[in-house]
Amino acid sequence: MSEETPHPSTIYVDADACPVKPEILKVAERHGLPVVLVANSGLRPSRDPMVRNVIVSAGFDAADNWIAERAGQGDIVVTADVPLAGRCVAAGAQVTGPTGRIFDKANIGMATAMRDLSAHLRETGESKGYNAAFSPRDRSAFLETLDRLCRRAKQR
Repeated sequence: MSEETPHPSTIYVDADACPVKPEILKVAERHGLPVVLVANSGLRPSRDPMVRNVIVSAGFDAADNWIAERAGQGDIVVTADVPLAGRCVAAGAQVTGPTGRIFDKANIGMATAMRDLSAHLRETGESKGYNAAFSPRDRSAFLETLDRLCRRAKQR
């Protein structure tokens, strides 16, 4: 066994439009994992020493780049952004969207292709591009997924 102690898993959150921030904080607290909320604009401060807010520049993909440069093996990333998910999966992080959708090596290629197809259909006017409303079922699926990812991260 190596003398080197692995860093504790961290939950990185693409926080600007994340609808499940309170749920992330509750699950992280239960598992004793630190959370880093990354956004382009202000975040409500937390008194919890395990929660860190990072405000990045308003530059294009600044929050995504910040997360992708730090997330790695054993970490958890919460994002709805498919390109960011792909970068984090490639770095060895466990990735979920706010609806509980897992992004991994087996499905990130298809997720990227579907994202690109949807963008093309919106650009050509063949699709209005409406996203389904975030539902209680989505919130429940997310909680289940995040709890499972936290347990897996702690076992590594």
